Amino acid sequence: MTTTISTAVQQVRARAPEAQPRIAVILGSGWGGLTERISDAVRIPYAELDGFPQATVLGHSGELWLGRIGAHEVAVMSGRKHAYESGDVTGMKLPLLTLQALGCEVLVQTNAAGSLRPEMAPGSLMAINDHINVSQRSPLVGEGGSERFVSMMNAYDPGLRAIAQTVAARRGVTLHEGVYVWFLGPQFETPAEIRMFQRMGADAVGMSTVPETILARHAGMRVLAFSLLTNMAAGLSDESLSHAHTLSQAQALGSEASDLLADVIAAIEL
Repeated sequence: MTTTISTAVQQVRARAPEAQPRIAVILGSGWGGLTERISDAVRIPYAELDGFPQATVLGHSGELWLGRIGAHEVAVMSGRKHAYESGDVTGMKLPLLTLQALGCEVLVQTNAAGSLRPEMAPGSLMAINDHINVSQRSPLVGEGGSERFVSMMNAYDPGLRAIAQTVAARRGVTLHEGVYVWFLGPQFETPAEIRMFQRMGADAVGMSTVPETILARHAGMRVLAFSLLTNMAAGLSDESLSHAHTLSQAQALGSEASDLLADVIAAIEL
């Protein structure tokens, strides 16, 4: 890794010397409204941080936000590096380890995904309770030592999910739970692949999140993750899938999701 974590930490500290974030957040498509809920915000473009990804996906602004949500100091990444952009599944390694070095103990992830369950119609929200790494790619390949054999039991923290469910119930929001299957992309899945994923026990499908969860668990961080269901997966409706369609749906549905996310983050117990 050409850029060191200490270098990236120093660059963040130069812009936000007092920041002591304990919760890291990665915003996927449709979740960008969370940045409007950050108080005392400092915005740092990824271009000013060595080793942080340059935004190449429409809908991802490519900025690190430091500030507060409720009583918690947060570090919010607006945009991520997807494995489908270059084939590299380690693209979020340095940013995540930088946020951990700044003090983050919890990683909250968000994404836009396709639903595999009729009862989770477009517009639904799902807390991820497990994942299927159908791509069978790992950002830990090349790591040394016994620590590389990280357990993925309860990779999505049950205690954090319970907090999310309590907040959702208080807001009158239905928060489904289910298994997220990671598909490398960038092409969308075929109907036959979706039928296979259903038989495997998946509830939602997307092209992100799993590599970051593996990295975070390897680093000892607790993980909470949400999917905003923007469409039914291929073959489950008459919709014609495209990134433009996914993005427009995510943007249309994202306000309620961002409100819930802000309340969940404020309620997390550290």
